[in-house]
Amino acid sequence: MPLYDCMLLAKPHVKKEALMDLVARVSKHVFRRNGVIREIKSFGNVHLGYGIKKLDGRFYKGQLMQMTMMATPNMNKELHYLNKEDRLLRWLLVKHRDTQYGMEFISEVDSRNELNQYRRESILDVTGRNDDDDDTDDEDEESDDDIDENEFDQEGRLIDG
Repeated sequence: MPLYDCMLLAKPHVKKEALMDLVARVSKHVFRRNGVIREIKSFGNVHLGYGIKKLDGRFYKGQLMQMTMMATPNMNKELHYLNKEDRLLRWLLVKHRDTQYGMEFISEVDSRNELNQYRRESILDVTGRNDDDDDTDDEDEESDDDIDENEFDQEGRLIDG
């Protein structure tokens, strides 16, 4: 069975008991289909990026819950009864993929070599680079003087002489 995250965004005024009742109903539904609840997280009250309009007003805050579960692939269709739930603003079911994050996708040997190619002095020594840049600017100015001594015609061609 694949792993899913069910995100529930409830209205801000919903009591904790009512929210836990809703989570229990979803959990029972998963258990009846031989699924397993692995983790339940509550993120508390969250500020939303935009208002969600419902029949009883527009909501800019909500209570966010996450349920991690192993369930059958048709669980998405079976949870559509949540659309009629008055206590919810939104719900979302996300399927976990075999995704690796950060340096996990690089083998350990590669990751060590990749980090070792940068010397600590080269990362932290900024003043050394600025001194080199000043020297190259002086050389550019000298070469500009050489160009000024040459004459060009109206079309930009170099005039000998």
